[in-house]
Amino acid sequence: MIRNKNRGFLCILMLLILVFTLVGCKGKDQETDNKETSTTPGITETPDKDTESDKKDDTNEEESDGGLTSLELVKLMGNGINLGNTMEAYGRKDLGINAEVSSYETFWGQPVTTPEMIQSMKDAGFDTLRIPVAWTNAMDFENGDYTIGEHYLDRVEEIINYALDAGMYVIVNDHWDGGWWGKFGSATQEIRDAAMEMYISMWTQIAERYKDYPEQLIFESANEELGDRLNDKDLCPDSGTLSKNECYEMTNKINQTFVDTIRSTGGNNKDRFLLIAGYNTDIVHTCDDRFVMPTDTAKNKLLISVHYYTPWGYCGNESLSSWGTVSNYAEQNDLLAQMTKFTEQGYGVVIGEYMVALNSEGKVKDNAIDFFTNFLNNCDMYGYAPVLWDCSTLFIRRDLGIFDEEVANFFKSRSFAAQSSMTEEEIISAAKSQIETTFADIASKEEAERAELAKKSMAWIMFNSSDWSVMYSVGDTYDPYAKTDGLIATDVEVTGEGTYTVGLDFTETGAGFANSTAFSALAIANGETYYPGYVINIIDVQVNGESYSLHGSPYTTSDDGKCTRVNLYNAWVNSVPDDVRTIDGDLTNASPTILNQEDLGEIKTLTITFEYGPAK
Repeated sequence: MIRNKNRGFLCILMLLILVFTLVGCKGKDQETDNKETSTTPGITETPDKDTESDKKDDTNEEESDGGLTSLELVKLMGNGINLGNTMEAYGRKDLGINAEVSSYETFWGQPVTTPEMIQSMKDAGFDTLRIPVAWTNAMDFENGDYTIGEHYLDRVEEIINYALDAGMYVIVNDHWDGGWWGKFGSATQEIRDAAMEMYISMWTQIAERYKDYPEQLIFESANEELGDRLNDKDLCPDSGTLSKNECYEMTNKINQTFVDTIRSTGGNNKDRFLLIAGYNTDIVHTCDDRFVMPTDTAKNKLLISVHYYTPWGYCGNESLSSWGTVSNYAEQNDLLAQMTKFTEQGYGVVIGEYMVALNSEGKVKDNAIDFFTNFLNNCDMYGYAPVLWDCSTLFIRRDLGIFDEEVANFFKSRSFAAQSSMTEEEIISAAKSQIETTFADIASKEEAERAELAKKSMAWIMFNSSDWSVMYSVGDTYDPYAKTDGLIATDVEVTGEGTYTVGLDFTETGAGFANSTAFSALAIANGETYYPGYVINIIDVQVNGESYSLHGSPYTTSDDGKCTRVNLYNAWVNSVPDDVRTIDGDLTNASPTILNQEDLGEIKTLTITFEYGPAK
């Protein structure tokens, strides 16, 4: 049953708010064209509202007869939250296709969704609910029957109604769904054709079922599967045949099919807002010119979806416990600025997923509020709609609220209602100012920290992988900020004679390991200055947790007269210099390549324990 109670009033209210906002903005002084360019990395000047429409492309350039445009919509969507690990929980293999819907809904550990939960999400400051769905839980697709079970459609509809009754916008998609998407990359043409037939049938049924719902209901073409995962082999062993270019072509084809299918069902679907999944929902891949937005018979009704989990070790798991360096801020600013490629063409941007994982103790990580603040400031400045990924992680559904008071207060303060007293211009100006001020403060703080580190005697491992894709603080000046994303270093301050352990963990880098080494050295900053004549005596080297036999004897040296080092693998040194030191003066078998490049292979962890003190 469709419940439209108060929906007409809500729609009128939102349009009035928009009108008053635009009137308020017109009354503000416009920034001049000769203003100074921001020096904060990634910040892109937002287009003047009077000329914004001039930048839209041919497929999205006319004002919609349906009222709101997608650029206006995302501002009304406020900040959103996902109903994660719920209707997309894939229980089909264990439960079959005819089980009670609650069995699927709770299969990944979440409670049965209630109206109170959704209302509590709205009260917590979230204005949009994204409902990921695994429709094949109730579909006998393997036998060629693409009918979605009525019980599943009914339950999704109930949750949609919970959100609409709470005054929220709603996004419904087809999520990972067991990985059936890999059929598009099958080596068999019949299977590829069947995948498209299944996709069309699925969305025809969804669109027909919900076509009388108001524009607050948004359909999303996919999740992260449009892109490389079209070659997934979860449910299609002969998949993997598509090249990168072909993955882009198929992604574009599926998105176009999605739009055409929804529009063909009529009703409110003829001009419903449609959310187009980007390539891998990755910002860089989506901004690639090979990704093309679909054409549409409705004007200004398409949005684009990407996800944000950078750096993954901080956002997605426990490996990185803190965030907030200059490079962290610059990376976030730069990536989010890239999506203005789409806003300048008239497409609203939805960040369909973002998050900060909890730490190993189940608590909010250090600097999470800093991450959220800068992230949402970017969204405010560029006019994006962010949707938090949450699986009772921050918002505990059984408790009907966010468990951390500081985080709860933060999201409450960023709701649509909390910002409704500000004009659009004021919101943008405040966000931009805070981004620039924060970046300047962090840069100043980091410069001061570098100055302090320069006075200390820090021990660390200089490192370059053999393919030069992974590095850490290479050079005689200790710089812990110069590292590959995800790399975790264990550095220690040397305070005199003693035994010390340093290490590198590569498991959370992009590849999850470092491919051997092109250069590496054990180094002690200011060692020659503070401890002249001291010798580094390596006690143990462990690679991937196992002791490693050295291919030669280490020696202590210095290139700049300040930093003490032992070369682990330095192929540029052809012979042992005359002024080197060893623990006993014996240079027999002394070598600048005591690690063997050939037998190191994939290095996940590298740990070195050494003694430091005067020569005997």
